[in-house]
Amino acid sequence: MEITIHKNSGYCFGVEYAIQIAEDELKKDNSLYCLGDIVHNDMEVNRLNTLGLKIINREALKKLKNSKVLIRAHGEPPETYKIALDNNIELIDASCPVVLKLQNRVKNAYDSIVERNGQLVIYGKPGHAEVIGLTGQTTGEAIIISSEEDLDEIDFSRPLVLFSQTTKSTSGLYHIKELIHQRYNSMGYNAPEMAMEAHDSICRQVSNREPQLKNFARDQEVILFVSGKKSSNGKALFAACLSVNSKSYFLENEDDIKPEWLEGVETVGICGATSTPMWLMKRVVVYLENMNRSI
Repeated sequence: MEITIHKNSGYCFGVEYAIQIAEDELKKDNSLYCLGDIVHNDMEVNRLNTLGLKIINREALKKLKNSKVLIRAHGEPPETYKIALDNNIELIDASCPVVLKLQNRVKNAYDSIVERNGQLVIYGKPGHAEVIGLTGQTTGEAIIISSEEDLDEIDFSRPLVLFSQTTKSTSGLYHIKELIHQRYNSMGYNAPEMAMEAHDSICRQVSNREPQLKNFARDQEVILFVSGKKSSNGKALFAACLSVNSKSYFLENEDDIKPEWLEGVETVGICGATSTPMWLMKRVVVYLENMNRSI
């Protein structure tokens, strides 16, 4: 059996940066708080927990004082920084540079569109950590849309500016953009594009993986996609694999592998989300090699 790990799978820059910072801090002091899961992968969260990383939520942050807290790659709203200042909390900011840049763009766009009685719209997943951070730049006024049904939340008698969560699919964003354009057109705007200012704020390091993974999945008999169940990016990339290879299987770790998936199979591709650690994919490879030797 030939087993290949997709060369571009695993952590994106932002996640890798955050985990490196966490590990460096834990070497200095074996106790560090992190606001939310540092990555949407329980296996990695558990590994870092054994090193001293403690996951807390926003309510716990409000009660914390005189401590160190890591901000993960997803970024945080301004409120988090105020709480830290009030409670003498040292923030170790591992926000992804791409996300920080987007937060700044969203804030500037919001300030500008409000002056025109407009709206700021974010194409993203409600409740997602990055989206919470982006919404915070608009004093909570941003309209979050994740599907066509959500478009009814928009007031099409007013102008809008559109951004996207960095990890959403490019095709999804442009589909939403076209639907918004059509709505403005149906409202009788002669130039609907004048009412809508749309920004493609998707991270290309993430979005480029979809076509790469599809090509990889086509070349393998079986795809084992390794990801945490909470990863939005993982769900999207697995769906991309499944769309071109019906023998694609989602697993959190090697324990989820079913022997019947691999009966008579000669080529297996291992891949994962931007939140999947390389060590976990390599562990799946070792498991397959041991299983293959025992046959």
